[in-house]
Amino acid sequence: MAFWSPYLVGGGAILLYMVLIWAASVRLKNSSIVDIFWGAGFVLSAWLYHVLSPGGYLARKALLLTIVTIWGLRLTLHILRRNWGKPEDFRYAKWRQENGPAWWWRSLFKVFLLQGLLLWIISAPLLAAQLPSVPARLTWLDFVGLAIWAIGFFFEAVGDWQLARFRADPANQGRVLDRGVWRYTRHPNYFGDAAQWWGYYLFALAAGAWWTIFAPVLMTTLLLRVSGVALLEKSLTATKPQYADYVARTSAFVPWPPKRRR
Repeated sequence: MAFWSPYLVGGGAILLYMVLIWAASVRLKNSSIVDIFWGAGFVLSAWLYHVLSPGGYLARKALLLTIVTIWGLRLTLHILRRNWGKPEDFRYAKWRQENGPAWWWRSLFKVFLLQGLLLWIISAPLLAAQLPSVPARLTWLDFVGLAIWAIGFFFEAVGDWQLARFRADPANQGRVLDRGVWRYTRHPNYFGDAAQWWGYYLFALAAGAWWTIFAPVLMTTLLLRVSGVALLEKSLTATKPQYADYVARTSAFVPWPPKRRR
């Protein structure tokens, strides 16, 4: 079955999805709700691709759909709980202030359609893994992909849980979390997210879609250089003096035993 036909249908569905979320954000005056729907967007895409690829190998499709759904819904619920009842995230609030009354329509392009485009591009392995009917078995690539996904899910989910508990304790105000998985990487949630996408890519690779490597590369680049590590590091370095010591002894991304203090 051809890739482009269902992929373009998926792109149209993602466009509609993002426009609806944008309309809700205008009414709520809160553009940061887009973060809540990021993970769910991949879940919807994966299931739509499933419907549009009836001839694919069922076991691979079922396994991929299961782990994508677990990842996407957990992320959506986590961000929903974290943001519930809170004002607009500072990043979007800054853009709202800079753009003034025009933000209501500029946000459609600067936030929602841009994120929709990224979601569509990155979702390519979720379709490519489900299209072919061969190999009609789970290969070693599928199992390695599942293992990498499991490692990534552990670091992302546990990292988010530990950070939420840390922030809930008033005694930790202004302090740096350097325990648990945060002892081994300064950004376990971003590392975990990237690892899971490399896991999804291995499912696509097992189905012969080696060329979809652009998706995990793009996701990893975004997490490292654009909206993830780079942006957060700049903010934390400026607001927490003790963060420099944490940086000196802790891996930035890939988990690694911390350096010993001299």
